[in-house]
Amino acid sequence: MKGGLKSYLAFVLVAMAAVLTGCNTNDDDRIPNVGVSINLSDAGLWTRFGVSGFGIPQYFIKALREPTGFAYLDRTMTGFGGVLLINGFDYRINEVGPLAYDLACPVERKSDVRVKVDPDSFEAVCPVCGSKYDVTMGAGAPISGPAATDHYGLRQYQCVANGPGYIIVN
Repeated sequence: MKGGLKSYLAFVLVAMAAVLTGCNTNDDDRIPNVGVSINLSDAGLWTRFGVSGFGIPQYFIKALREPTGFAYLDRTMTGFGGVLLINGFDYRINEVGPLAYDLACPVERKSDVRVKVDPDSFEAVCPVCGSKYDVTMGAGAPISGPAATDHYGLRQYQCVANGPGYIIVN
């Protein structure tokens, strides 16, 4: 009986793990893990290039020198397709604050196919495949389109508080 109970408990634990990590998991590793380092810790930089209003985005693309006027340094890195910085709800700390994602659509997997935030819905939308992502409340999870079908989420980066602003890193 003890062996049967152990086998049953092992089966239940494996089944629970499969349910918790199975079909509802999003793959946010389809975009190559390229360095990210954007320093907005200075009060002036955060005021000019940071995000404070809910759902308001800022795009950092070093190759295109966006945003205009941002002084890119040699050590500044903006990931594979660029960085989307947006103010939203961070479930890891249960607070509203800055969130950061790679701009490259994980369905297309090209550095120049970038999502853009729809100002009416606050969703990031791919201009090529039409996939939509929840970037203010859902940690970059897919909402619709091929990304939702295949469970491809946006690669998320860290916003680390530093002084009056933040440093965005991976």
